[in-house]
Amino acid sequence: MTTTPYGMFPTNYRHARLGELCVEDGGVKTGPFGSQLHLRDYVPIGTPIITVEHLGENRIIHRELPRVSDEDRKRLSRYSLRPGDIVFSRVGSVDLRALVREEESGWLFSGRLLRIRPKLDLIDPGYLSWFFGLPLFREYVRRIAFGATMPSLNTKLLSDLPVYFPSIDQQRAIAHILGTLDDKIELNRRMNETLEAIARAIFKSWFVDFNPVRAKIEGRQPYGMDAETAALFPDSFEDSPLGKIPKGWPILPAGEAVKAVGGSTPSTKNPEYWEGGTFFWATPKDLSTLTSPVLLETERKITDRGIAQISSGLLPRGTVLMSSRAPVGYLALSTVPVAVNQGFIAMVCDGPVSNYYVLNWCHHNMEEIQQRAIGTTFAEISKSAFRPIPMIVPAGSVMIHFTQLIEPLYKAIEERLKESRALATLRDALLPKLISGQLRVKEAERFLK
Repeated sequence: MTTTPYGMFPTNYRHARLGELCVEDGGVKTGPFGSQLHLRDYVPIGTPIITVEHLGENRIIHRELPRVSDEDRKRLSRYSLRPGDIVFSRVGSVDLRALVREEESGWLFSGRLLRIRPKLDLIDPGYLSWFFGLPLFREYVRRIAFGATMPSLNTKLLSDLPVYFPSIDQQRAIAHILGTLDDKIELNRRMNETLEAIARAIFKSWFVDFNPVRAKIEGRQPYGMDAETAALFPDSFEDSPLGKIPKGWPILPAGEAVKAVGGSTPSTKNPEYWEGGTFFWATPKDLSTLTSPVLLETERKITDRGIAQISSGLLPRGTVLMSSRAPVGYLALSTVPVAVNQGFIAMVCDGPVSNYYVLNWCHHNMEEIQQRAIGTTFAEISKSAFRPIPMIVPAGSVMIHFTQLIEPLYKAIEERLKESRALATLRDALLPKLISGQLRVKEAERFLK
């Protein structure tokens, strides 16, 4: 075995500087800086340009992507991406990276990233990207990054990093095993996106557009709805402060429809509140990385004595959590009993509306919620500002039917999240063992089967 900055590797592994494994023309390249961009404006439809915020766990996150016009894309064509490239964070979280896939071909990368374009006859891009994911490699990169206020990398630092690798066939086999697990995690994420979109579409149809009521007024059978369900809806509207709403459906302040509470942070200097804690304690950070609005666990746990310091105590499973500052609007349904810090409005839904209704109501009314936030340094919505927001309360029979229809969707989301968490744990355990040669490819394949 050979000792390296990233641990031990078999003696039959080759090694080379990263720059030697990349194409000669722009193999390790910095993205365009602000002065080079000269962008007139981002556009709603155009070519995405990715930055550090879009680097997930070896994948590019397709969310809130800025886009540039065709004219800017052509002008910046030397910064375009193609499948097999790897984009690496240049500043801040310098250990983040993502492999570029077919669907991202032609996208651009910003000056906060470095693009790596490997020589395909020497190094497999999938293997190289997983190599960058080695815990000891990531630790080493964070250590060598320079900068007084923020860690930074440059093309020379990255190009000089040594890389250790087996034969190209072995590289591809390792990348295939890890990639198979990763692909299943991604498939679960996409399926959850679809399930969430279905839930939101049903909520919007029933409680925003009131399509079943409109259909009955016009003498039609509501689309996609059986007669028994359609019978639960009124066949007329009435005037209200919110405009025309289904007849007989009251409007309540949100604070009367749900129990809206906040939380706090017990002194972190008192170990009695934290050491050996068994109760989940959430901060907005726990919601910031969720791929679906379902919370399975929290980064920190708290003790009985810590819970006693929080006036809202331990909130029941099914509580709807909404971050109330920095930023306003992260949403999640807690699948576990949870205590929260001061950055939340937590909604206990034991009244006329279900938690699935409230979760979707918050999503569809987020613009108004955010408009009620105030603050000079950062916006924050207080409980006193949130509670008066008017909420339409559907008839009890409609609410029961909606909950029964929607609940299986969120249960399926929860199960896929749990499966993905288990797959990610397995992937992360296999990663260093496969790449370091501690576990042979055939052994890993038999284990996965």
